[in-house]
Amino acid sequence: MTVDNSTPVTEFVLAGLGNQADLQVILLLIFMLLYMVTLVANMLIMIIPNFNVTLHTPMYFFLYNLAFLDICYSSVVVPKMLINFMSQKKMISFWGCMLQIHFFHFLGSTEAILFSFMSYDRYVAIAQPLRYTTIMSYNVCFGLASCAWVMGFFHALLHTIMTAGLPFCGPNIVKHFYCDVKPVVKLACTDVSLNLKLLTRVTGTLTITTLMLIILSYIFIGKCLSKIKTSQGRRRALSTCSGHFTVVILQYGTAIFIYMRSSTNESLEQDKPAAIMFSAITPALNPIIYTLRNKDMKKALKKLLKISQ
Repeated sequence: MTVDNSTPVTEFVLAGLGNQADLQVILLLIFMLLYMVTLVANMLIMIIPNFNVTLHTPMYFFLYNLAFLDICYSSVVVPKMLINFMSQKKMISFWGCMLQIHFFHFLGSTEAILFSFMSYDRYVAIAQPLRYTTIMSYNVCFGLASCAWVMGFFHALLHTIMTAGLPFCGPNIVKHFYCDVKPVVKLACTDVSLNLKLLTRVTGTLTITTLMLIILSYIFIGKCLSKIKTSQGRRRALSTCSGHFTVVILQYGTAIFIYMRSSTNESLEQDKPAAIMFSAITPALNPIIYTLRNKDMKKALKKLLKISQ
């Protein structure tokens, strides 16, 4: 479906991930499974600390925020994708598209900022273990988390306003499986160089700044680890941040691949596999990574399973 060049666009068509009927069924089952894992695993991350007093620490406060973000983040993209797998017309309204852009960037940038605060939390836990709960008090944690949410919201609002203000008069086929800034602004019937520059520079600055803060935290963590004399002590300290480090690599590697490159038709096609990692796979992997690498979390999960029996 396309529209006449003189007609303002009221709906977009999402190109999706393919048109073969057999492939659609397979993808539907795969993404439905990933989404169920995302919902169940992240809800467990949010629930488990309530059953174990030892998990009432700043680390799990941030994990609660991360789990909630992952549920919302995946829900922005995956449910609509599942519906489109079962539909011939993969339509999304203009304002539905704008909302998807806003919440995708809102939740994604909030998560990036939260990761940098979590790295600082891990540094304090290793460098100042006796004063950890004092330095990272509830007020401090709540303030940092609130800062991440507010900054993420206004970062997304900039891109949403800039995109919604463009004139769209056809074609209306978004070459992606969800509405993102790059593939949508390419459809505008005006010069979009400013929008693409803002996307690269603002989102790029946010990504690089938070990444540099994370790297800085891990440099200081490395110095602290070098001062620990026993290998067992180093392993114990390292285990407290290994899950966070693994998730950061997955998340930032994908973000840099998508948003730090020039926008061409070829690059938009290459963005799809990375976007799948970003929106469907990583939210499902995050709670698994944190749970499998965390003895306290595994103990609390076993306790929760015993209570439910």
